[in-house]
Amino acid sequence: MSVRELVVLGTASQVPTRHRNHNGYLLRWDGEGLLFDPGEGTQRQMLRAGVAAHDLHRICVTHFHGDHSLGLAGVIQRINLDRVPHEVTAHYPKSGQRFFDRLRYATAYRETVRLTEAPVAADGVLARTDGYTLEARKLSHPVESYGYRLTEPDGRRMLPDRLAAHGIKGPDVGRLQREGSLNGVSLDDVSEVRHGQRFAFVMDTRLCDGVHALADGCDLLVIESTFLDEDEQLAVEHGHLTAGQAATVAREAGVRHLVLTHFSQRYAEPAEFERQARAAGYEGELTVAHDLLRVPVPKRR
Repeated sequence: MSVRELVVLGTASQVPTRHRNHNGYLLRWDGEGLLFDPGEGTQRQMLRAGVAAHDLHRICVTHFHGDHSLGLAGVIQRINLDRVPHEVTAHYPKSGQRFFDRLRYATAYRETVRLTEAPVAADGVLARTDGYTLEARKLSHPVESYGYRLTEPDGRRMLPDRLAAHGIKGPDVGRLQREGSLNGVSLDDVSEVRHGQRFAFVMDTRLCDGVHALADGCDLLVIESTFLDEDEQLAVEHGHLTAGQAATVAREAGVRHLVLTHFSQRYAEPAEFERQARAAGYEGELTVAHDLLRVPVPKRR
């Protein structure tokens, strides 16, 4: 059975709290696992969340600030310790290669797994698989940062009433899907487009074109909201978003489910993030993330 869900491992920004670990997010996408921004303590949070090293197929780092990358050393060593049987691919800003190298070889260990380095140097597609296309967009932060977007290919939804009207049933349905037409009946005559699901991960950034491109039409958007709206000037100075800004992006992009995360330790009441997001006019499903939360990707419309 395929599973598509977000497992939240940590939700703090620069300073963790007693209730919030540094960043860490696992996207389960059918049989694959994509780990985003493993901050310090991610390996332990994986244990608490029931996530194994074997679940990881890609590691995607937005930028090399510690709360988004210090957990790399432990995660990479755990992948090797557990002898993960498949290749693991790491994406990260190419400009931070020296930081990735230091974290990958922070201490001595035995390398048993093929870890492929696939650094990001510009906007564009990073990988295509049968289940998704992964792409990156540059963000606006004091150090080079990229957000990630995963898009499922469009498919076709067969319409039983139209199939019946044309007398197509049983094995002929599969044949029509494979060949595109059957006895003068085209696939368009008996089916409709089933749009693929879309997920985006947007971390430390000011408002910029990349934010909007990543969020466009997403079923599930995970986005930082480090500050509340009254501290917007601080957000701009430090390269971050407020709750209202993140929600406005989601509203304008037609996002179905918005997940706010990456909260500054200065705020003790998470409900205020939700209030400000709603005040910005976002009416879709809204989650203020907390550690170890699981968020399913919305079902297709």
